[in-house]
Amino acid sequence: MKIVRYQDAANTTHYGRQLADGAVEQLSGELLAGLTPTGVIIKPAKLLAPIVPTTVLGIGLNYRHHANETGAKIPEYPILFIKGPNTIQNPGDPICIPVTQKSDEVDYECELGVVIGKTCKNVSKADALKYVLGYTCANDVSARDWQIKRGGSQWTRGKNYDTFCPLGPCITTTDEIPNPNALRIRSLLNGEPVQDWNTNDMIFDVPALIEFLSASTTLLAGTVIITGTPHGVGMAAKPPRWLKPGDIVTVDIENIGQLTNPVALEE
Repeated sequence: MKIVRYQDAANTTHYGRQLADGAVEQLSGELLAGLTPTGVIIKPAKLLAPIVPTTVLGIGLNYRHHANETGAKIPEYPILFIKGPNTIQNPGDPICIPVTQKSDEVDYECELGVVIGKTCKNVSKADALKYVLGYTCANDVSARDWQIKRGGSQWTRGKNYDTFCPLGPCITTTDEIPNPNALRIRSLLNGEPVQDWNTNDMIFDVPALIEFLSASTTLLAGTVIITGTPHGVGMAAKPPRWLKPGDIVTVDIENIGQLTNPVALEE
């Protein structure tokens, strides 16, 4: 099932099952407690991020070819950072380039998002996917100047501006994606493919990440893990390819869909 969160014409928020023609079947209940079909078919007025996460756990340098393009060593352990709920953005709404704390080096990063459906701790790789509700597209937008040069060796500042984590357009449940490490993943910038690879290039696959992140640590239901980006980021282009107002960025992941956001300046 492809689960969307949306607003109807009265601006009421619902969950729905995405249908092929763009309509949705309204679902009753709550995402993490269970959803039930209602038989009501409508056209949503607006798609929202499919989940408001309890936490967003980001993984850096998790694709071999991306590590190579940045000249970084292959990490021995997953590199963890955290994004706040303020970073979540809806499909179709703008990625905002910071103006007050100015950034001139804002970059796109297509990523597979893993939605934890059940609270868990000390999970083994063998059992890890049992705790996953499904998968979504994510864009780990990054202000590289604040991430690398001005962040005091920590990535959090450059990753945590408002709108810097678009999610969507849906959550595809695990029955439709039995192996999350066999998916084509792409970024398109103004319609041009700039990242085009496969999640099988992850250094730490999804079960390994869940085992690592849950070790001695409770992962709350509703946690979203964004699992790293393949090569082709703007930072590594020659010359660098930074986002600018008017750009359109699309994250496209096999069996999930396309997450598209325009780029604008912070108001």
